[in-house]
Amino acid sequence: MGSSKLFISFLVIQAIFISSSLTQAAPSNLFREYIGAEFNNVRFKDVPINPDVEFHFILSFGIDYTTSSSPSPTNGKFNVFWDSDNLSPSQVSSIKKKNPNVKVALSLGGDSVGNGYAYFNPSSIDSWVQNAVSSLTEIINEYNLDGIDIDYEHFSTDPETFAECIGQVLTILKRNGIISFASIAPFDDDQVQSHYMALWRKYGKLIDYVNFQFYAYDKGTSVSQFLRYFQTQSSNYRGGKIIASFSTDGSGGLSPNEGFFTACSKLKSRGNLHGIFIWSADDSMGNGFRYEKQSQALLTSNQ
Repeated sequence: MGSSKLFISFLVIQAIFISSSLTQAAPSNLFREYIGAEFNNVRFKDVPINPDVEFHFILSFGIDYTTSSSPSPTNGKFNVFWDSDNLSPSQVSSIKKKNPNVKVALSLGGDSVGNGYAYFNPSSIDSWVQNAVSSLTEIINEYNLDGIDIDYEHFSTDPETFAECIGQVLTILKRNGIISFASIAPFDDDQVQSHYMALWRKYGKLIDYVNFQFYAYDKGTSVSQFLRYFQTQSSNYRGGKIIASFSTDGSGGLSPNEGFFTACSKLKSRGNLHGIFIWSADDSMGNGFRYEKQSQALLTSNQ
């Protein structure tokens, strides 16, 4: 009788393990798109939304700089720098009401502000965190947002300070129920990676998605190169959901015309496709959002 119970317990544990493994390996239907950075009048409703995907719009950008003609750092006091005329609080509410599968986030930092780079430039950890929590909570509540994305690309401080500032803000915003998800958007640059990997090592458990900028690799990237890059970043951000990406501005990386969707199909067949994101809706208007449709079709296919 004892051995029979032991055998049954073993079968139950084995079934749970197999079920868990299958769940972890299952590809995601997550589609994410940056929007609003280029002020070309793109609206949420312009972008095709497949009802079978989990769809995240990411407003670009919230930046802790002044909104004057010569922007300067504000030590964590964030301001809206996206096209808020076309992407307003009422439009956020409208697109979410019409599409229950849509969530909206804001991205912090970005590459530039005014005519210069947008630097991560805190006066101190404590003051930056306090200002960031206060200003971001206000923006998130006003716009009815669901999450944030960290996309600082230039730094005036060391990786440990960056990790503490961002990690503490994520901790507080999640603990207070202000956001339900967070992502980071690194790319393959030594300084960038040193900062984001320091954040990942200490606060990775708070980061739901890694929006790795694969389009920052050289233009003309091949399918095999892309898959190697994906494996490398999966190792760097071990345990993270690395999101495959391309740009519609033709800047670099593996383009849709050169095999991006072939690479994604290979990742999906291996259970490694955690989602797709595009930079950006602003650039996609010119081609009628052709690749947004194709991306979402691949994510929802049964292959």
